[in-house]
Amino acid sequence: MVWASWTTTGVFAGHGGAHTKEAGIVSGDLTVHTTWDGRQADVTVQYSGTSQWFTLSGSPVPCASERDSRQLHQGVVEAVRAGGATVPGSGQP
Repeated sequence: MVWASWTTTGVFAGHGGAHTKEAGIVSGDLTVHTTWDGRQADVTVQYSGTSQWFTLSGSPVPCASERDSRQLHQGVVEAVRAGGATVPGSGQP
């Protein structure tokens, strides 16, 4: 089985925060986590230092390679910093 994951801590959400399925908009100091299972990438966020994870709107998304999933993770980190974040390319507003 192929898989990979990435975690970036200390991501301060820009204006509009990060849009999640479970909690609506979250903002402030966040941790972004991406897990790739060989077919798709799941992206979650949490308030840094807490234990509860929230699914970022638009996740999961099809992702063909580990490299693509790493690039997706970096794109999510940048989107969260910019604010109003969803998973880039997911078609979610």
